[in-house]
Amino acid sequence: MRILQLHSDFIEFEPVEREAAEAEESDGQRQRVEEVLVLFTAVEQGDSEETAREAVADVKAFLEKIKVRRILIYPYAHLSSDLAKPREALHIIKEMEARAAEAGLEVHRAPFGWNKQFSISVKGHPLAEQARTYRPTQVSTGEEEEVVSDALKAEERLKSDWFIMNLNGDLVPVDQFDFSNHENLKKFTDYELSKARAVAQVPPHITLMKRLEIADNEPGSDVGNLRYYPKGRLIKSLLEQYVTQKVIEYGGMEVETPIMYDLKHPSLASYLHRFPARQYVVQSEGRDFFLRFSACFGQFLMAHDTQFSYKQLPFKIYELTRYSFRREKSGELVGLRRLRAFTMPDVHALCEDMDQALEEAVRRFKLSMNVLEEGLELGPEDCELAVRFTQDFFNENKDFILSLIQLFGKPTLIEVWPERFFYFTLKWELNFVDNLDKASAMSTDQIDVENAERYDLTYVDKHGEKQHPIILHCSPSGAIERCIYALLEKAHAEMVKGRVPKLPLWLTPTQVRMIPISNRYVEDCVHIAEDIKRVHIRVDVDDRELTVSNRIRQAEQEWVPYIICFGEKEVGSKEMSVRKREQGSIEKMAMHALIEEVEERVRDKPKKPLPLPMLLSQRPVFVG
Repeated sequence: MRILQLHSDFIEFEPVEREAAEAEESDGQRQRVEEVLVLFTAVEQGDSEETAREAVADVKAFLEKIKVRRILIYPYAHLSSDLAKPREALHIIKEMEARAAEAGLEVHRAPFGWNKQFSISVKGHPLAEQARTYRPTQVSTGEEEEVVSDALKAEERLKSDWFIMNLNGDLVPVDQFDFSNHENLKKFTDYELSKARAVAQVPPHITLMKRLEIADNEPGSDVGNLRYYPKGRLIKSLLEQYVTQKVIEYGGMEVETPIMYDLKHPSLASYLHRFPARQYVVQSEGRDFFLRFSACFGQFLMAHDTQFSYKQLPFKIYELTRYSFRREKSGELVGLRRLRAFTMPDVHALCEDMDQALEEAVRRFKLSMNVLEEGLELGPEDCELAVRFTQDFFNENKDFILSLIQLFGKPTLIEVWPERFFYFTLKWELNFVDNLDKASAMSTDQIDVENAERYDLTYVDKHGEKQHPIILHCSPSGAIERCIYALLEKAHAEMVKGRVPKLPLWLTPTQVRMIPISNRYVEDCVHIAEDIKRVHIRVDVDDRELTVSNRIRQAEQEWVPYIICFGEKEVGSKEMSVRKREQGSIEKMAMHALIEEVEERVRDKPKKPLPLPMLLSQRPVFVG
């Protein structure tokens, strides 16, 4: 059983659609409960009445801390991919309800088996948001073997000071800064200070990633592992190619390294406890191995065995990890935003000294901004910058920190540590704030002052002596999956504002769609599509037995940018009527002009062919 419990000012909910045959009867009326502990509850396979009793006992003990007696049990299947059968789940939910009533609690319950619309206001105190997991006693949960690093424990008890730095370099305490013209920065700051990472509502990008047939949860895997449909694999692979292309242009040398490492390796075991992440552990021939959570391990071991001198510095080494693994808490896993298996571009630079490291860090900051802005169309207006550092580093390098903020061009959230808790002395991130006001780090870089010595990484200086370099850890885009999440969340935000939701043209699965007015024009459309296809534009033909208006509407719903209806008027004509979805206009265009426009917009971005059959009648439906 998994429970996300939220101490709330109120929750309002309304059953809107029956989802299961075992759904309870409901009058469909909107209900409101105030001053309540909401229990979003997923009943899993193997849960029993004992599980229900244990959960209620924990809830009762927690309620005594916060001086509340009212609960709402809210069946919520999205917390797990290992759900119990509906009949069994309903029985357990009812058992929880009965036990809570016996314990003297005021119990409310949302109807089981319904898709429900809800609004909630969660309180802001430190205990307001908590995730809990209950396992059957006879089943090993693996929790005892979970490797939790010392850095992660330190992060949970970390004390730091928070400021906003303006473009003049002034540090203003967050409670004294005027956020009136910086609404997104305020949301980001609130999110960071709350340290509440659990998600109570389904983010818009989850609905979009399914409707657009990009990705979905994989019930046959561990939670936080996704399946990608052809359109999603296309988008993901294009992003992978693009980031790799930009890193190679920057000077990164691409390598490939293993995904698992010896838990007892002296350098790795030490580093493991300096990185704030939970691990997957696997066994082989009596030895314990952990699955990598970044490309650091393989790259550092490779660099250890490589000979280089100050003449080759900065030494830039790169890998796109497919995949990196982190055992994030289940209550924090959501869609494409936070996963347990993800694709991470990771480029390290080994630098001669701190002066060279700071110079290189500025170059990498510009690279990262360019990747987001030119590739994903996510500019400073879409992101917020956070810079985190020790007080000593700030005292010595304030001008460097200010240079990053001025390059970004906006006031920035600053976190100051009284001492160094991690292997890095500075870390910056470009963060995206989504439609639920949750923030996610995209691009990032760190200045690492520990691992060169830990891994015995050395270069030969100009005097022939061995020295330890400073290491920079950069992901110019952040996880590729998170890039797709940000694109979909931004598209939803545009939709809310009454604008046309879209993906960047180079990432759009179908860039041009031909719609024959009748079957007699299908062959003509295919010939035209073949000509367009030769110049690496993704074009398809909707030859299905549907009305023209229905096919146009579906092309709009798939976010196809250019739609051409082809009939008698177009036969032998030099121009066609091109429906430009983003502009909401229809224009007469020669085919060469359309091709030139698409090519100009895509420019030097990677290109891949259509990931599905050209004829829509031949395509399977991946998401029903």
